[in-house]
Amino acid sequence: MPGSRRKCELLLACLVLSASAALGQADDLAARAAEGKKLMAAGRYEEAAAIYGQLVKAAPGNPGLLMNLGLAQHYAGRDTEAAAVMEAVLKSQPNAVPALITLGSIKLSSKRPAEAVAFFRKAVTMAPGDHETRGMLASALLESRRLDEAATEYRKLTDATPDDPRPWYGLGMTYQATAAEAFDRLQKLDATSPYVSALVAETRVQRRQFRSAFFFYGEASKKLPNLHGIHAALADVYRKTGHADWAAEEDARERALPAADCKEHAAECQFAGGHDLQILTMPLREASAETLYWRAKAANELAMQSLFRLGQLPPSPQLHQLRAEIARGQGQHLESIAEYRAALELKPGDPSLRQELATSFFLAQDYRAALAEVEALLKVSPRSPELNFVAGDSLLRLEDPEKAIPYLRTALRSDPQLVAAGASLGLALSRLGKQAEAVPFLEKALELDDDGSLYYQLGRAYQATGASEKASAAMAKYQELQKRNQEQKEEVAREAQIGPPR
Repeated sequence: MPGSRRKCELLLACLVLSASAALGQADDLAARAAEGKKLMAAGRYEEAAAIYGQLVKAAPGNPGLLMNLGLAQHYAGRDTEAAAVMEAVLKSQPNAVPALITLGSIKLSSKRPAEAVAFFRKAVTMAPGDHETRGMLASALLESRRLDEAATEYRKLTDATPDDPRPWYGLGMTYQATAAEAFDRLQKLDATSPYVSALVAETRVQRRQFRSAFFFYGEASKKLPNLHGIHAALADVYRKTGHADWAAEEDARERALPAADCKEHAAECQFAGGHDLQILTMPLREASAETLYWRAKAANELAMQSLFRLGQLPPSPQLHQLRAEIARGQGQHLESIAEYRAALELKPGDPSLRQELATSFFLAQDYRAALAEVEALLKVSPRSPELNFVAGDSLLRLEDPEKAIPYLRTALRSDPQLVAAGASLGLALSRLGKQAEAVPFLEKALELDDDGSLYYQLGRAYQATGASEKASAAMAKYQELQKRNQEQKEEVAREAQIGPPR
């Protein structure tokens, strides 16, 4: 959900008037307050902040003027100062909704969603009919991975504003995250479980990787022949690959399955009865592989329902963003670019959409277009680690490592944990012959190496700096990863065989 700038601007008029009254209606101060209001309305926040700063000095401690100063600073991008001012407001007015919203927004934009929740929660308590703030609360809960709470807030919004695409999108994303969380728990519980194979098969169908889906459904059905839905899913794969006769056999097997024992398989019975929300309320502390499987299935079903409802609404940025994300997940990056462009036509200049567009350009290997987008965004957010990384890595791939390095260094200064930026910086330094300087960056980035390329470059860097034993070890690891990748390719080839029902 977007910020609450419009609401705060409406409140600003009242705050200015109350501030003027507190100043005894002094003509010069009232005139300055009115000037600040006009500047805020015109979007000239830096100038407004200067005026409100002067007014606060003239009338120290006045909560209305402090509020205006904090809002102006926040909209001018001076969030550190704005946070301090709004905290001062809350000391004297702990229920001041604009201050609560502003502090929540600052925490959310600075990637501290868990801290934002308390501010938004209190603001919603003070104004329960405020849908914008409830949307920000839901977003903060989602980013904090408090998924059940986020879903509750989004459902309240979809009930209150059913024609607004934003909460439907947020609800769909929340349920998708819930499904992913259940899958992760299942993998940690038992990575070899046939329930894992069944869920992997579903994702392959979504990506239209039908041969691979057939393989994983087959593996699951060997160990779970009576699992409801497996034979129907195999039938669907057969139909989509032109084997209607084999599909009919699997459909017959599905119909012949005995009903589930609801005492032993409660989650399965809930899913069969369409009680998806009830499945999500089942305790997770000691959940079995079976329960986690049905939890993932239920969450996926709820996500599809939410996103289907979104698709029924008139075109919106959220709908195009959803389509773009689906296309990206399927590796269709040109289609993703088209959808993000369509979203930007409905929401021109939105920085988050522009950043996603740049990412899709990058994934489509159109590095010049990606660079053009992020360079424009960096004028507004020069310290953004993500934007600096995309700029630097794009330049590196365009064979300009010297220009790439400043961007990559900035990315790491802003976020030292951005390992991908460290990998790119190591590669850029290495290409410029600065092998000794490249080594520590390449070493820290080895966790990202899935094909041996970083180990290979590190081996060359070790060799150039005289560390022959380390060079040999790095090259051995490079060869090991190359061998593993070849084995995986052979496994994929085996998966690519679709055969008749067993």
